[in-house]
Amino acid sequence: MNIRTGDNVKVIAGREKGKSGKVTQVFPKEGRLVVEHLNVRTRHLPARGSSKGQRVEFSAPLAAANVLLVCPKCSTPTRTGRVALADGKKVRVCKKCKEQFA
Repeated sequence: MNIRTGDNVKVIAGREKGKSGKVTQVFPKEGRLVVEHLNVRTRHLPARGSSKGQRVEFSAPLAAANVLLVCPKCSTPTRTGRVALADGKKVRVCKKCKEQFA
């Protein structure tokens, strides 16, 4: 998976299609990720002791296949490639403008 925490992504499929946001969590083994303020779900918590019951909203994970990374230079959703630098380090690059991702 070429998406990391802190990347900006755009959703290309599903209920949240067309929306974009920042990645807050990544689950590589499951192939899922959490995007800030997208795919919001509500969990109802019961009353415990003297506290009242409440509703908690949280961002649920999305499938990583349903998002594309947004290039910081050309500002378009794009696929990514990997290129080896002269020192042997591999970096992610934009397929459209060949700019390196941080």
